[in-house]
Amino acid sequence: MSEAHHHVREFFTARAADWDRKFPDDGPAFERAVSGMGLHTGDRVLDAGCGTGRALPPLRDAVGPSGVVIGMDLTAAMLEAAVEAGRDQDGDLLLADVAALPLRADSLDAVFAAGLIAHLPDPAENLRELARVVRPNGLLALFHPIGRAALAARQGRELTPQDLRAEGNLRPLLARSGWRMTSYVDEADRFLALAVREV
Repeated sequence: MSEAHHHVREFFTARAADWDRKFPDDGPAFERAVSGMGLHTGDRVLDAGCGTGRALPPLRDAVGPSGVVIGMDLTAAMLEAAVEAGRDQDGDLLLADVAALPLRADSLDAVFAAGLIAHLPDPAENLRELARVVRPNGLLALFHPIGRAALAARQGRELTPQDLRAEGNLRPLLARSGWRMTSYVDEADRFLALAVREV
């Protein structure tokens, strides 16, 4: 496992037990983001980097009982927190790395990824791996419950031109990785970029 993976796992392991208490008001933002994806009954969707599984209930509501919802995370402690919160009732939980997903090619209709992109060790390659498991014209939603400026302020840093989530950086990054951006929203109370997998 790379040094980047170790850092991510250590960071989130230390915070897993208190994650939901630290961000108690994010639920509606997750629900709104999922509703903006336009999922259908019976769809197969992956929550990549699912953390404590806050997106799993709205994803389950969107795809219904006939759909498939998978919550995947690199950090076992986050998945344990998801189980403690009862969110394993809304999706199957999987301890796995986005760099090497144990899923068949073209097996999903959509991927939801909250806060994931900032933690990817090789963003272009990792986004390409997400594209591999999504069918042509399937959907990718990159989400954060607050916008880039608000997040930077929370973390005590300034936005830089190198920020991966800036539209001018994200659009070509997605294009190099097999995705075409179709929508980009960066507001104080949410960040949501939608892309479709190129055929």
